[in-house]
Amino acid sequence: MSLEFLNKSENESFARVVAAAFASTLNPTAAELAEIKTAVSEAVTNAIIHGYENSVGMVRMEGKISGKTVEFTISDDGWGIEDVKRAREPLYTGKPDCERSGMGFSIMESFMDRVEVKSRLGEGTTVKMSKTIEL
Repeated sequence: MSLEFLNKSENESFARVVAAAFASTLNPTAAELAEIKTAVSEAVTNAIIHGYENSVGMVRMEGKISGKTVEFTISDDGWGIEDVKRAREPLYTGKPDCERSGMGFSIMESFMDRVEVKSRLGEGTTVKMSKTIEL
């Protein structure tokens, strides 16, 4: 599955619905589905809010299923993250003046089995995460 959408805040809910529909083919529990939707929502929100810093850009979302595992990749071509390790620390936010909690990566990590973050300044960020559905 692959889609691309503008970095508009209303597209975050669209991405949640797409992720849920895609993952539902594995027959997840309601709790597993909620965790997937929340993790995808956090990654998409990061791309929308932080990726382009008040400019227009595209967010890409890809989904793959392999056996019982669903994988989502969320990417942008925006500003990138200067220090990925620091950005993944709980409560760290690059926008403290914008009522951001700094928990996005922590939430993704708690709800998914694996989360990888790759970023280059001026080139964008890619978040790849996966979850194995217990059948």
